[in-house]
Amino acid sequence: MTKRYLDYLDQLEAEAIHIMREVAGQFEKPALLFSGGKDSITLVRLAEKAFRPGKFPFPLVHIDTGHNFPEAIRYRDELAERLGEKLIVRNVEDTIKRKSLSEPKGRYASRNALQTHTLLETIEEFGFDACIGGARRDEEKARAKERIFSVRDEFGQWDPKRQRPELWNIYNGRITKGENVRVFPISNWTELDVWNYIKREGIELPNIYYTHERECLVRDGKLMAWSDFIYQEPDDVVVRKQVRFRTVGDMTCTAAVESIAHDIDGVIAEILESKISERGATRIDDKLSETAMEDRKKGGYF
Repeated sequence: MTKRYLDYLDQLEAEAIHIMREVAGQFEKPALLFSGGKDSITLVRLAEKAFRPGKFPFPLVHIDTGHNFPEAIRYRDELAERLGEKLIVRNVEDTIKRKSLSEPKGRYASRNALQTHTLLETIEEFGFDACIGGARRDEEKARAKERIFSVRDEFGQWDPKRQRPELWNIYNGRITKGENVRVFPISNWTELDVWNYIKREGIELPNIYYTHERECLVRDGKLMAWSDFIYQEPDDVVVRKQVRFRTVGDMTCTAAVESIAHDIDGVIAEILESKISERGATRIDDKLSETAMEDRKKGGYF
């Protein structure tokens, strides 16, 4: 009998599919958080492999700040329509008006943290008991210590001291009424793993992941995509640069990197040369304090 050995992408894929099927088996009303970014796009491909030819056992859910990249929003809508899967969109703008929330002001103003309010409202509205997300441990130190099944209390808050052991890939999804679980099937993947998987699977991405010319606002040494959403100061400089985005989030807190990568091979070559993680290189919201991400998670963030 000929033995077949799985390469590392096969192993990561098998682990992620197993986790998704565990979610479908253990929870009554799961959801997949989908933004049109590369990690959530990868999750959708994994869901196809886990559940086709049937329908997904969960809807796609996007918490839209209103400040997202138009390219990602177009891709989100086109993919959901092409797959024939249910897409639920809830807007931060509506939450701000309904709850009379104060929007951040000034140089680093962003609705990114306000997404938490809308996410928790959406979880309550639909009764979701598990939300699948595309976070990875290599992105940021708070994410590095979070479990694959991450239990949140009735207020959506994360307590690092309440994390459960996950020995031998056994995931405990038992929760009490009001609690929910955030699930991260690609937690063990790296940025390079994701791009190699996208290449292997021939997955189409929004074009902002590849080099293109764009007007950028130079701020603290980073290139912010110029838009009406970004607070501008009199001494801010706007330049035209060849850039791409390593991660796609809210336009007000996501920076671009200079790039000549027109295709996947070019992106992979640049990642191999990079010494800084994608969030470290591009996310302004993670720079506001040493514990910015962990503080947001404790408050109910993704």
